Amino acid sequence: MSHNVPNRNWSYPTAIKFGVGRVAELADHCKAAGIAKPLLVTDKALASLPITAAALDSLAAAGLGRAAFSDVDPNPNEMNMEAGIAMYLAGGHDGVICFGGGSALDLGKMIALMAHQKKDLSVWDLEDIDDWYTRADAAKIAPIIAVPTTAGTGSEVGRAGVLTNAATHKKKIIFHPKLMPMVTICDPALTTGMPKFITAGTGMDALAHCLEAYCSPFYHPMSQGIALEGMRLVFENLVTAYTKPDDLDARAHMMSAAAMGAVAFQKGLGAIHSLSHPVGAIYNTHHGTTNAVVMPMVMDFNRPMIEARLDKAAAYIGIAGGYQGFYNAVMALRENLNIPANLTAMGVQRAKLDEMAAIALEDPSCGGNPVPLTLENLRALYDACM
Repeated sequence: MSHNVPNRNWSYPTAIKFGVGRVAELADHCKAAGIAKPLLVTDKALASLPITAAALDSLAAAGLGRAAFSDVDPNPNEMNMEAGIAMYLAGGHDGVICFGGGSALDLGKMIALMAHQKKDLSVWDLEDIDDWYTRADAAKIAPIIAVPTTAGTGSEVGRAGVLTNAATHKKKIIFHPKLMPMVTICDPALTTGMPKFITAGTGMDALAHCLEAYCSPFYHPMSQGIALEGMRLVFENLVTAYTKPDDLDARAHMMSAAAMGAVAFQKGLGAIHSLSHPVGAIYNTHHGTTNAVVMPMVMDFNRPMIEARLDKAAAYIGIAGGYQGFYNAVMALRENLNIPANLTAMGVQRAKLDEMAAIALEDPSCGGNPVPLTLENLRALYDACM
């Protein structure tokens, strides 16, 4: 019997404890996961904030210590990882709490992954290529609990982390099935203290994940549905979260959209991410903000392949005017969130575009773009973004 049914491997997320105030359960979930001496990994900006102190207080009160590592760069690299592993081993820790935005979540996962691997295994040997993850000893990966404090990357429901190679400026996706956190606590109250530009950038990252997954040509109906509803939540709630930072309903919907985007992008990403990754690696720009800057240019580039699909999305979301209405809604979001108009406004230099196009072509996100990507059209896309 002939058929066109593709073979695909699907895996869906972890236990999510969703709700306002649920960070109070952190110590209980540590104990349930068998973690007696966690290392809380966060970023420099969060380390001194009250939400972090409160989390450490609750761990200490439960007899789990109050160890924290916060030497995490905005685009974390292997030097941050080595420093974190040194603290993890010196403290005799047995699990990692990833507490913060995408950078802290990703780096915490890398520490849990690599702390006890054999010395001759490099983290770069575990890049998300073929079955490279099998090179790691799965039994040696420490248990992970994730507590996101931004609503963007969705790393809290993912099996990978992004690490920037400090020497080559290339962002690498490091994958292992056991990098999926055992428990994720999604407490919208933790996101109310985000700086406004981070609310904007992380929210647009969630939109980019949902949009690229929705437009990717691969077969994954579950992700397709999740991506569509995730886009609706962003369009309806991001500006409110930005203008009224204490609106817990908008914050909760954005936290859902962020997790949904990361679940959805199993279906694939595309040129938004391919273009954004080299910019972030070379110029240290905020990832989600960079995605927002290049989003309209990539939509126009992909329009012949995605117009009919975005007509349907616009109708579902309640945006009039089909593809053009959807495009206009993205432009309005960018304006309301004070996103820079182009890459020039972010400090990108024309002299770097050839180098960035070459790096972008190697990015794994290229494979999910609706229009096949080449060095030439990526270079032209960068031009369009200037």
